[in-house]
Amino acid sequence: MMLKKFAPAVIIFISVSLQSFSQEQPPLRLHYDKPAANWEQTLPLGNGRLGMMPTSGVVDDKITLNDITLWSGSPQDANNYEAYKKLPEIKALLLAGKNIEAQNLIDKEFVCKGPGSGGKQWGCFQTLGDLDLKFNYGRGNASTAGNYQRQLSLNNAIATSSYQIGGITYKREYFTSFSDDVDVIRLTADKPGKLNLSIRLSRSERSTTTTIADTLQMEGRLDNGTDGNGMRYTAYLKTKLTGGSVSATGNSLIIKNANEVIIYLSAGTDYKNKGFKEVVMQNMNAAIKKPYAQLKQEHTAKFKKLFDRVNISLGSSKDEETTDKRLIAFHNNPDADKLLPVLFYQYGRYLSICSTRVGLLPPNLQGLWANQTSTPWNGDYHLDVNVQMNHFPLEVSNLSELNLPLVELVRGMVKPGERTAKAYYNADGWVAHVITNIWGWTEPGESASWGVTKAGSGWLCSNLWDHYAFTSDKVYLKNIYPILKGSAQFYNSILVRDPKSGYMVTAPSSSPENSFLMPDSSGRHASICIGATIDNQIMRELFTNVITASETLGVDSDFRAQLKKQLAMIPPAGIISKDGRIQEWLADYAETEPTHRHVSHLYGIYPASEITANGTPNLAEAAKKTLNVRGDDGPSWSIAYKLLFWARLHDGNRAFKLFHELMKPVTGTGINYTAGGGIYPNLLSAGPPFQIDGNFGACAGIAEMLIQSHEGYIDLLPAIPNSWKAQGKVEGLKARGNFTVNMQWKDGKITFCRIASPQAKKVKVKINGRIKVITSCKV
Repeated sequence: MMLKKFAPAVIIFISVSLQSFSQEQPPLRLHYDKPAANWEQTLPLGNGRLGMMPTSGVVDDKITLNDITLWSGSPQDANNYEAYKKLPEIKALLLAGKNIEAQNLIDKEFVCKGPGSGGKQWGCFQTLGDLDLKFNYGRGNASTAGNYQRQLSLNNAIATSSYQIGGITYKREYFTSFSDDVDVIRLTADKPGKLNLSIRLSRSERSTTTTIADTLQMEGRLDNGTDGNGMRYTAYLKTKLTGGSVSATGNSLIIKNANEVIIYLSAGTDYKNKGFKEVVMQNMNAAIKKPYAQLKQEHTAKFKKLFDRVNISLGSSKDEETTDKRLIAFHNNPDADKLLPVLFYQYGRYLSICSTRVGLLPPNLQGLWANQTSTPWNGDYHLDVNVQMNHFPLEVSNLSELNLPLVELVRGMVKPGERTAKAYYNADGWVAHVITNIWGWTEPGESASWGVTKAGSGWLCSNLWDHYAFTSDKVYLKNIYPILKGSAQFYNSILVRDPKSGYMVTAPSSSPENSFLMPDSSGRHASICIGATIDNQIMRELFTNVITASETLGVDSDFRAQLKKQLAMIPPAGIISKDGRIQEWLADYAETEPTHRHVSHLYGIYPASEITANGTPNLAEAAKKTLNVRGDDGPSWSIAYKLLFWARLHDGNRAFKLFHELMKPVTGTGINYTAGGGIYPNLLSAGPPFQIDGNFGACAGIAEMLIQSHEGYIDLLPAIPNSWKAQGKVEGLKARGNFTVNMQWKDGKITFCRIASPQAKKVKVKINGRIKVITSCKV
């Protein structure tokens, strides 16, 4: 579909084959004029499995290494199989208004057995270790190093650094190969024999490093929480020199008088791979045989197949200032830098590509990057927004296949989730609560105040459904249907009638991590209730999706009829309180913390589409009041989520205000649950500490400001802020129904548009305020 603008009031749609926008991406880079002083300044590299983050120091270059599969802990069964016997008493207490007594009983009888996420068996995503390069410049004085430059190219997934000492230019190039699955570092000097350094592999615990001829080998075994014999890992390091010599001493390699040094590091774990050591060596041997230029070219080509699918321009700007200074300048004057929002959006796509791959694990709370053995919140998968937010931008940003690792993680939770459903609720189907790990944890957490929220499994099904909604892949739908059906069976089988409202509700229920004041004026607070709003919204979305899926696949007509009946009996997507806001709970409780970081009762706006600016205007206005009371600040992921809400409510300027709020420079690394989130100098999201969900949430939010498709039509520029209206263009964004969208605009009005799909078909498009039915171009 092509649009041509012949007059301000006349828009004509013509279906033609049209040339694409230029495939040339504008140069996208993070760049600095000094080495990284700490980990939060290092530049992330990854290929979906391996990761590294170099400091690029002149004398000491500490490179943090990662493997996304490296976890401590092990599978366990922490279900309390007597818990369901207490369920009638818990329900009775809640229906009698005795929430605190019900919560006390849950803490005693209805949480997981053992220490839960605080136990060693639960496990933790951990750093693989450190690669340390220590340089010796002989008579050259490292303190006089000049013309220092450090850069990460998003277009090529390559980091570089360069500097001069004593008239000699030194350069380093780093990448984590997408084609050969190894880490590669190239060191050069522009005069011969000037590279002198030591190379060391180490890890703070459970590790041994040895030298075998000219090879470093680091290996170990993490704690499984039972007998100590958990996941095994290994890393091999080899070098290829031009000139000079290499020798081994202790756990280091010593390079002397080289012209060029290429370092290869291959690593792996035995996660679902008993022959991992052989694979690690095969990867090493294959990579080291290739010329460096070929290795680099093949890496870049494979990365660019994903990254180059989308191109965005919001107008011209310069990036002459270093990225840390640009971040400060943007926070002071966000309208002056049109490129930084584009850079941050594309950085989100870059991080997605680098932190997951089909056949492996989805990105965790830190993607695949960690510099500790005790990662904050275990570096796990939180199911009450965080892992879902990690996947929010993928479909619209044309990275659809990167949703598939999450599908497989969820598939692995179904059988454990069935046991949990029976143990606690004597229910059909499967359930997951608030947290999970790579070992299939579905049990409640260790505290009633947060651990029995059971929105996790339903929310995960929303992510799974989105992949179908964007791709229209019926083979995929058939593949995931048992997962969706099992989740719907669980919720359908646990509902009880609330005698006050007459609604069918969940009991016990809670709104993720939040609490309310008891209405008895005692000042006491509780978290446990009946029918929290997020439960109602998730059930409405899930039941509707399962109904659609069963109709599409021609199966389960009886179950479909049950769900249709339940949809009429569960609470609506939102109930407006006496002060005009959307209630977070079925009862109109007062929040203990009105500015709480979670805004779970607006799930119906995003990722669901139950509350929309056009379809439910009264609820949309109530949602705005809810957000105004909640406030704009919070941990970074919370700010990003509010950005998404305002975009869906078609308030582009408020969404941009939230983006500006998110982009405030932060250096602190302490645990934060309230205000103060922002961005580290390397543009990673600061909760603080580092949590990658803020990057992904904002990435999705920027896309939602430009295109939406959740209301049954493609809406172009639904929430464009004034700052971006002057001019811009987009190539490659996706809409539901497997449509690819290219567009250009000027003064906030679309001047060109092309919508393509694998087969030409009719589609509704809202453009410059009018909805038209057009026929897409066939790709």
